[in-house]
Amino acid sequence: MKRRTAIKHTAIGASALLLGQACKSSSIAQKSKNMKDIAIGVQLFTIPNLVDQDLKGTLQLLGEIGYKEVEFFGPYPFSADETKQQWEQLKQQLGLKNNAFYGYTTQETAAMLKDYGLTAPSFHADLITMRTGMTKMLDELSAFDAKYVVIPVLMDGRNNLDDYKELAAEFNSFGEQMSKYGMKFVYHNHGYEHIEMDGEIPMNYLIENTDPAYVQFELDIFWMQAAGASPVKFISSYPDRYKLLHLKDASESFRFAGDGGTPDQWMAGFPKMSDPGDGVYDIAAIIEQAKLAGVQHYFLERDLAPDPINTLKNSYTNLSKMG
Repeated sequence: MKRRTAIKHTAIGASALLLGQACKSSSIAQKSKNMKDIAIGVQLFTIPNLVDQDLKGTLQLLGEIGYKEVEFFGPYPFSADETKQQWEQLKQQLGLKNNAFYGYTTQETAAMLKDYGLTAPSFHADLITMRTGMTKMLDELSAFDAKYVVIPVLMDGRNNLDDYKELAAEFNSFGEQMSKYGMKFVYHNHGYEHIEMDGEIPMNYLIENTDPAYVQFELDIFWMQAAGASPVKFISSYPDRYKLLHLKDASESFRFAGDGGTPDQWMAGFPKMSDPGDGVYDIAAIIEQAKLAGVQHYFLERDLAPDPINTLKNSYTNLSKMG
């Protein structure tokens, strides 16, 4: 399998089919009836400057507001040197001084989460580290009792369907390695996976050609709709494949200017984002379908929120009403 080393970790870094799925999802629906309120989490790329300046104080604030889970973004002390080097330019653009875990060790950060009643079930990582330092990464993440390791974006190696075929095989391999640690590999959509290639939609191909025993998915509702696809349709069409959800809203309808495959297209969407529940998306319907289909983790992720503390408080209030 060819190597693709110019991959940058950045996160720049809902139903018509439901009736057709009635028989398939009856047991899932019963499972949903037994669920209590969802545990609301935060992807920390919502508030990168807060955690960079004061991780401990920010985690305390999250616990006090009522959040139960966090999802970290890297790079980390155990990330590949190449990844850290690639992150430097973006870090400067964001005004960040530190990488995760912001001056603390893995063990100190894991203990800190427990102090404030938080867990970290998932971590955003990068392909270079997975390819060159998988064991070290998984050893470190075991301190958090992590369940999922997520690739949030592909910067290259996605030019044609053959690339996605190679990725599907590699994702299965990653997940098999992670299974020995009780973890699964997760792929996070970013928009470009919905452009048809050789008669196939790459997002569908990845789901249908990866082993659910090893590979699951994280659905970002903003980027999926920016690509013209429906979160509710995907969740209902592939029950039990989506385990994590990124929740943000839009002040108005937003579509990518092109294929959704370049940072400038993603950045054009940032000003259109709003707190979940304050915009044009039917967040409650998406959450309800997600609960029916087995989604387990719900993360606020309003990328680079301009008023982070207000977003944290307002989003928690809005989402609590929908849970």
